[in-house]
Amino acid sequence: MSGTRIEKNRVELLSPAGDIERLKCALLYGADAVYLAGTRFGMRAGANNFTHEQLAEGVRLAHAAGARVYVTCNTIPRNGEIDALPEFLERTADAGADAFIIADIGVMRLAQQYAPGVHIHISTQAGVANYATATEFYNMGASRVVLARELCFEEIAELRAKTPPELEIEAFVHGSMCVSFSGRCLLSSYMTGRDANRGDCAQPCRWKYYLTEEKREGQKFEIFEDHGTHILNSRDMCMIDYIPRLIACGITSFKIEGRAKSAYYTAAVTNAYRQAIDGYYASPSPGYMPDGAISDELRKVSHREYSTGFYLGGEPGQVLSNGGYVREYKVAGMVEECGGGWLTLSQRNRFRVGDTLDVMPPREKPFLLKVTEMYDGENRPIEAAPHAMMTVRIPYDGTPVPRGSFVRIRE
Repeated sequence: MSGTRIEKNRVELLSPAGDIERLKCALLYGADAVYLAGTRFGMRAGANNFTHEQLAEGVRLAHAAGARVYVTCNTIPRNGEIDALPEFLERTADAGADAFIIADIGVMRLAQQYAPGVHIHISTQAGVANYATATEFYNMGASRVVLARELCFEEIAELRAKTPPELEIEAFVHGSMCVSFSGRCLLSSYMTGRDANRGDCAQPCRWKYYLTEEKREGQKFEIFEDHGTHILNSRDMCMIDYIPRLIACGITSFKIEGRAKSAYYTAAVTNAYRQAIDGYYASPSPGYMPDGAISDELRKVSHREYSTGFYLGGEPGQVLSNGGYVREYKVAGMVEECGGGWLTLSQRNRFRVGDTLDVMPPREKPFLLKVTEMYDGENRPIEAAPHAMMTVRIPYDGTPVPRGSFVRIRE
């Protein structure tokens, strides 16, 4: 273990890492901690996840950056999986993980037995919604609870006031919302055979539904009142404008959802919240709002319509008219080198002379760069960059941009 804990009087920024590339992006763009999964027992079977060797490498990189690594072990295992848990827990501890994220009491006891030096965080899957439950998990040995997403500010503040001060409180502040309570959903399992409680959700809540009548074969009737037919499609959560209230109600760690999302998503959302949090601590006040350019970053990633979740009371509601995402930007390239009057990119999507690129340096506001001329890897002038992974050089004499920074272009 790294031995590092939450910095006193400062909230932790916790980012998703679906694979080693996303982990590196989270660290580069300012995460204090990352959460990830091994090849078993995690709630995102669709993500690439980490082999034992990749986990050890990820821990090494995170600890070198002063960050922590939390490993999800939050499925509800069946009898046939229990015998495999001790080895998984021991090997994860040997890799240096700082905490397990656990939903099942039996798994918790096994973790205490086979990996006693690793902290235990209680998953949101456990549905911690009151101070009595949170305190009981603390008495059982948990160092942190990840709150149910259904709580409002006032309920979180009361829970914080009535639990041991040593107990850390983690809460989601950004990302996809599940239509079921704390992710406890049987819809995917029932309709597709893919069990959401074992990390394999097919997200049927995002589908468009019709009504049929048994004697009218082939006829579909839209479920349509005022808005649309995507009746279970929850809005995404975005709490970047509420940093002071999130901190004031006692949350220890701000969690970003998205282990199955892209490296760019991880980088952009981490970058926005990093700057917003740092801006608050630089000038703390109840009325603090991040710069508009920082908030706008969250509209440059693929997302559904945003809401404040349950924090303000009530429910986030659904996007009834469609099941898709808002996508206004795409990644043009990644910075490979910067210096000597040039910005060298590895191309990801086509762009050409005359386009305006949107450069996203870590922990900094983005800036626009007009492409007046460009050259390939052999220093030959070109009009367009049509090939993925090709080297592109663009004249640039501004502030240095670190290797690994994302460069975007509007769709």
